Amino acid sequence: MMDWTDKHCRAFHRVLTQHTRLYTEMVTTGALMHGDVPRHLDFNAQEHPVALQLGGSEPADLAACAKLAARWGYDEVNLNCGCPSERVQRGALGACLMAEPALVADGVKAMRDAVSLPVTVKHRIGINHDESYELMRDFVGTVANAGCEVFIVHARNAWLKGLSPKENREVPPLRYEMVYRLKLDFPQLTIVLNGGVTTDAQIAEHLAHVDGVMVGREAYHNPWAMTAWDERFFGSTASTLTRDEAEAQMVSYMATCLANSEPWSRTSRHMLGLRNTLPGARAWRQVWSDHQLKDTAPERVSALARQRAAEAVRPFSPEPGHVASTTPSNAKANAAA
Repeated sequence: MMDWTDKHCRAFHRVLTQHTRLYTEMVTTGALMHGDVPRHLDFNAQEHPVALQLGGSEPADLAACAKLAARWGYDEVNLNCGCPSERVQRGALGACLMAEPALVADGVKAMRDAVSLPVTVKHRIGINHDESYELMRDFVGTVANAGCEVFIVHARNAWLKGLSPKENREVPPLRYEMVYRLKLDFPQLTIVLNGGVTTDAQIAEHLAHVDGVMVGREAYHNPWAMTAWDERFFGSTASTLTRDEAEAQMVSYMATCLANSEPWSRTSRHMLGLRNTLPGARAWRQVWSDHQLKDTAPERVSALARQRAAEAVRPFSPEPGHVASTTPSNAKANAAA
């Protein structure tokens, strides 16, 4: 979810669900040790509970970054051992770490010794074409012995060569039964399933076997589904939020961003799926995506977007004297053929 789940995206998602745990995009230890720490770690108070996802392998660096996470007020530190990108692999990060469980265990122990925050690990069910259960089982067992109690498992292998990150989310088959088996073998651990989940019914089905479900791209592209999660999965009261109210809250948030010299487009790009499935959604997205409006106040853009959406679904009323043609639009082409 690199470049997707930034603080503006998480602010939007928190409007839709109050209890779902939010995760940052992966931040490398190098970026925090040698870069602009506030730019990477600043977040909005309303985002809680929120976890910082780290990419790294050196125990000392991981410990130092965990301390930064604690100082900034994060609720969890998550070590990414699942990203299959070859660029990430060159830094000894991501899924390639599944081949080095002892090193991951050292990193987890270093972080746990440094902070009182929960330290969790996200990983795949295997690497390359090794589809044996034992690789994942031994990886989890080794890392659990270092004190990790929560494992977020993407139910696909990571092919470290030959596939793009996108293909790595689609080509290796989903094998949910591997994650279910992991929970049976480690009942004392919290096992969270990830990968290919697109509906609330699927979430409920998985929760019969594991402790939690992580939803990534589906939540991003169809965010309105999250408004049902607090009631269905957390036992909270039903949401009464409307899409117009959600948009209004984000317009207020954008105004705050503008006051801090941040363009509202950094936020609006994350909420383009808000009206998916509704009539006029395309016209609404087109307005919010129009770069010619970048200097227009967000409340005016919102009003224009809703106006265009309404116009897009308004029944056509021909002018007096207008003769409507019933000729199919492709008749000329058919005749020419």
